[in-house]
Amino acid sequence: MKHIHILGICGTFMGGIAAIAKQLGFRVSGCDANVYPPMSTQLEQLGIELMQGYRVEHLDDEPDLVIVGNAMSRGNVMVEYVLDRNIAYTSGPQWLLENVLKDRWVVAVSGTHGKTTTSSMIAWILEYAKMSPSYLIGGIPQNFASSARLGEAPFFVIEADEYDTAFFDKRSKFVHYRPRTLVINNMEFDHADIFNDLSDIQRQFHHLIRMVPGNGLILSPENEPAITETLKMGCWTPTEFSSEISLLNELTASTEPEISNSESALAKEQGWTAEKLVVDGSEFIVRFNNKKQGTVKWNLIGDFNIENALMAIAAARHAGVPSEVGIEALAEFINTKRRQELLGTINTSSMTNVKVYDDFAHHPTAIAKTLAAVRSNVGDKRIIAVLEPRSNTMKRGVHKETLPVSLNDADQVFVFQGEQVQWSVSDLINQCQQPCAVENNIDELVSKVTSMAKTDDTIVVMSNGGFGGFHDKLLSALKAV
Repeated sequence: MKHIHILGICGTFMGGIAAIAKQLGFRVSGCDANVYPPMSTQLEQLGIELMQGYRVEHLDDEPDLVIVGNAMSRGNVMVEYVLDRNIAYTSGPQWLLENVLKDRWVVAVSGTHGKTTTSSMIAWILEYAKMSPSYLIGGIPQNFASSARLGEAPFFVIEADEYDTAFFDKRSKFVHYRPRTLVINNMEFDHADIFNDLSDIQRQFHHLIRMVPGNGLILSPENEPAITETLKMGCWTPTEFSSEISLLNELTASTEPEISNSESALAKEQGWTAEKLVVDGSEFIVRFNNKKQGTVKWNLIGDFNIENALMAIAAARHAGVPSEVGIEALAEFINTKRRQELLGTINTSSMTNVKVYDDFAHHPTAIAKTLAAVRSNVGDKRIIAVLEPRSNTMKRGVHKETLPVSLNDADQVFVFQGEQVQWSVSDLINQCQQPCAVENNIDELVSKVTSMAKTDDTIVVMSNGGFGGFHDKLLSALKAV
């Protein structure tokens, strides 16, 4: 039995690699700077040996191969030890290609936003269709027991990240995946720590597009200039596009069963479209090439989730699942954790029906879409947005000019000025159209949000990290009022 040791094992991607390697029969061990639940619990239950911290003693057992996570850099004591002693090493994406993906039909989901949710949707549709897919998702899909699995079918659904692969391989992770079905949800500038501009990102996406075979399929929205430009660099694969999401007027919606496809003024003749029956997007009609496929009724809200759903239905259809089955499956889809996740509804003697949501949004576009979805759901009730600028791009202030506008759907904004944020968040106060407060202390922030909250408020907490335990502290403080 070959022994693999993973550096940075508790990240969702590397933890997924560990789970799949264990299923393949490898002996798997690993270490991380912070070994903690839920990933540590998931890995320990699989019989994977976990070690705290980066210490060369962890390699005393002489693994056959070290898989190096992309958070590792030169200067890390274990990295230097591996290099000095000529221990065999590789990256997670490369290991996955050589040991799993080369024999699979890969369904890859890429883009700046929506990768985790769309990947989870596709995996669930295939599972619902009894196709037992393999998957590796960079989050916690709640329709499954874990974030990664090696299934019985040839299909492998993977969240295809454009971030770099490893300290020794600066290509995007996704160029290792060689998909047959490729979803490109969107394409914007992000990851300012490794990309200089949008053209750098487009170049990596075009490397990926070059690898999709002629009998594959590329799916994307048709109204994304960056995607259009990238496809024009060269594309040798059939494409399908999604277009605008419309809201049916009351008359059209009420008579939908009697209206033929040709009579629907809102339907487009080509591609994937959606027509909302409810303004918040919790019910919508799906059409492909002007033919009604069915109606999705689910617990998710927001146009961006409809966009994700169209891509998921289309990708699953390419893998052999009829559209109507995909639509049925989405009725039972549970959104990934930290994507508009309702953490609690507060009812006390001083306030009632105060809802607290957790969301992973950390880019202005994602922030705007998240708040727009909540606004469509709550109407004119008050929204309090709490934001931690935590991604490398946000900490550098790359998006500080567009951030105020992205918060427009909130009635009150609170922003956390973390120690690593390299710009003055206080600049937002005068640029936001609504009241905006900046705080650099978590406990003080909890106190201010709690004192502001009142009956029927919706509090949306947005961060791509742990936010210093803010979520739990806020829930406890609200319950004590």
